[in-house]
Amino acid sequence: MKVNRGAILAILACGAVFGQTAPARPEFEVASIKPSARPGAEQVHVGVQIDGAQVHFSYLSLMDYIQMAYRVKAHQVVGPDWLASERFEIAATLPAGAAREQVADMMQALLTDRFQLKMHRDSKEFPVYALVVGKGGLKMKESPVDADTADGSGANGGGRGAVNVSATGGRGGVSVNLGNGSYYSFANNRFEAKKFTMAALADSLTRYLDRPVVDLTELKGNYDFVLEVSPEDYRAMLIRSAIAAGVVLPPEALRALEGVPDNSLFTAVQALGLKLEQRKAPLEVLMIDHMEKAPTAN
Repeated sequence: MKVNRGAILAILACGAVFGQTAPARPEFEVASIKPSARPGAEQVHVGVQIDGAQVHFSYLSLMDYIQMAYRVKAHQVVGPDWLASERFEIAATLPAGAAREQVADMMQALLTDRFQLKMHRDSKEFPVYALVVGKGGLKMKESPVDADTADGSGANGGGRGAVNVSATGGRGGVSVNLGNGSYYSFANNRFEAKKFTMAALADSLTRYLDRPVVDLTELKGNYDFVLEVSPEDYRAMLIRSAIAAGVVLPPEALRALEGVPDNSLFTAVQALGLKLEQRKAPLEVLMIDHMEKAPTAN
């Protein structure tokens, strides 16, 4: 099966949708967990949908759920390799009066109760790319404000309607819908984004590069833009996203990464008035002390 699972990690940009509120111990009223079915040979679809009190998570790995629950990225989770390969469908109901901003905290409770997750926090210095505004200034204009973004929606989340975040990946590339008109596609050597914040751009590029990208632009708007990359860089970026998603690749695919410097991506970023600078930065990490591969019974 030749599936581009880089799309799977892209879905985690939805973490911003759940906000930063942290009640004492919110829990789902009820939650059903079952292993995900094996995807088709041509395409894989993942998603998070919140509609009223109903929440559904499709084809996400335990690593994905940890990232979502604790609002961290994959490089900030230290645990066994199978965290990226064990995938589950979760259908849950929010308790009366609960807000969708509490979903991430409810996921923490579910992972603790049903998967026996035990972890502790630490700090580790990482080599990173700092996303900054270039010396010549920004060369992008903000996306027009419309009905979807007027209430604070877009790639940074917010809004008052249903949340429907999804990603689809296959041989032809990756397409990620972040909801409320915000999306990106990565196919045919081209990264095209609409209603994207700089935080969303940093999160997305992290999945395709050799180190995390940290947004230091201080830009708060939503932007439409296109990044054109070379075929060599495009292939290397897809391979890195597959590795990050836990896909086991043949040795020849890994050798394709050797000597590919991502020069065309850096040039494309500079054309937007931005820059990726190599730095080192201390980041919080979650050390997974224990977790079961399978949940307790529904």
